[in-house]
Amino acid sequence: MMTAKRRGNPNWGKAAPYTVAGPSSFETVVKTLGLVPRQFEASVSLKDWVLKNKHNKYVPQELLQAWGMDAPSEV
Repeated sequence: MMTAKRRGNPNWGKAAPYTVAGPSSFETVVKTLGLVPRQFEASVSLKDWVLKNKHNKYVPQELLQAWGMDAPSEV
């Protein structure tokens, strides 16, 4: 007895496996520079990174405001 080949995705409609997100790029840079939050504003290296990446990467709004930078608008 031959059975017809099943077509389509057998996992369609099933919940995707739960995944945990890793650290953001900002958190990675802060860790690489060895900074703690009270040092963020004084760090020239962090400010340079933020200037280059503020439109593409996550940067805390409070830090952008402290440096007088315009926060990128979310669309």
